[in-house]
Amino acid sequence: MFFADILETEGLGNRSHLAGGARAAVVVDPPRDIDRVIEAAVRRGVRIVAVAETHVHNDYVTGGLELARLTGARYLVPAGASVAYARVAVADGDAEEIDEGLVLRAVATPGHTPHHTSYVLEEGGRAVAAFTGGSLLIGSVGRPDLVEPRLTEQLARAQHASAHRLAAELADDVAVMPTHGFGSFCSAGQTDGDHSTIGTEKSSNPALLQDVETFVKELLAGLDDVPAYYAHMGPTNSAGPAPVDLTAPERADAGEITRRLAAGEWIVDLRNRVAFAENHVAGSFNFEVEGQPATYLAWMMPWGKPVTLLAESAEDISRAQRELARVGIDRPAAAAVGSPADWTGEGALASFPRAKFADLAAARARGEDPVVLDVRRNGERSQGWIEGSVHIPIHQVHQRSHEVPAGTVWVHCAGGMRAAIAASFLDAAGRDVVAVDDGFAAAADAGLTLVPPARH
Repeated sequence: MFFADILETEGLGNRSHLAGGARAAVVVDPPRDIDRVIEAAVRRGVRIVAVAETHVHNDYVTGGLELARLTGARYLVPAGASVAYARVAVADGDAEEIDEGLVLRAVATPGHTPHHTSYVLEEGGRAVAAFTGGSLLIGSVGRPDLVEPRLTEQLARAQHASAHRLAAELADDVAVMPTHGFGSFCSAGQTDGDHSTIGTEKSSNPALLQDVETFVKELLAGLDDVPAYYAHMGPTNSAGPAPVDLTAPERADAGEITRRLAAGEWIVDLRNRVAFAENHVAGSFNFEVEGQPATYLAWMMPWGKPVTLLAESAEDISRAQRELARVGIDRPAAAAVGSPADWTGEGALASFPRAKFADLAAARARGEDPVVLDVRRNGERSQGWIEGSVHIPIHQVHQRSHEVPAGTVWVHCAGGMRAAIAASFLDAAGRDVVAVDDGFAAAADAGLTLVPPARH
């Protein structure tokens, strides 16, 4: 019997897969931190004989090259991908034996990238699972706009055709096991559920329900901003990533933190947003380790800028370091564990208030006219916004803070995490801020006027 295990990378919304039989296995789209993959193979008692990439990834640094080197596995990379290292160039229809009776067959599925390739696992000649990478996702498809703007519409049409090819060639009970789509910005739309089959996708996926013209029109209209760090992932993966280094960073004392702040480096506080608002190093930024520090920090930070991590524990530093390495921020400049009192010495501490939407409504009822800053993405904003609010998506706040009107700024997002990030940036810039830590649905319940009006 075959197995197909999921290796989740929640912070990036991605999945890798370890699949095989009694003795041997293949890894599809491995993460940068390959120790997790090796541990999974050890638990299964299998040898990794092949590592397969569905495409040159635009959203994270692959661990495939290093995993293949360490295990001696054959490294399968689509033939159309331009890479600088030796690999097994895979073309449509190529087959790789994984274990007795288990074969991995390549299926060309362009769309997410021109060279995108899915892999179908066959047991005894019967397809049992499809590793679809960024092609057919659960309820959606991978974005077609991450390669080259001039190719976007062409790739969108290719996505439609590739999805239909998979649906036509595979039985309804074949498991669909994508890499993207679980919160990943590589997904073109919302994905629902953790597991799916070809039959389920036939009945629910727009790519398989809509004609090509409708599909392309709606797909392109729904695309939102691309994380800035994506521009660095493709070139890194094409060149061949260096082995990951997760050894502990240099420890920084209060004096070192002060010096790094003065030099314009980024000091990132990983504590939860409640603790940060109450007390933090003046000038530091808040990216909760429990949130998505890799995605938003990598998106907002100037590429190559030194970053020092502050946290309550060494475990939190290690966790953030691992997440950052996955997107190419390989080594924090330094780190410190403890509390703000340990990190400042003679330096200044800062704080700002937190509030609910009901507090904002009360302030307006008192005749106050606070600045309301909405830091949600464009797609979220289009569903409704607070009347009179200013809109700057979270990933643009650090570059456009000068556009925020004078006065105390009440910052909100959809739930509170991104508002805390934006509030920390405005606080560091010397603005008076209030972080709204509340679900956006509470805005209408509090009596705030939404545009367009909320639907009940």
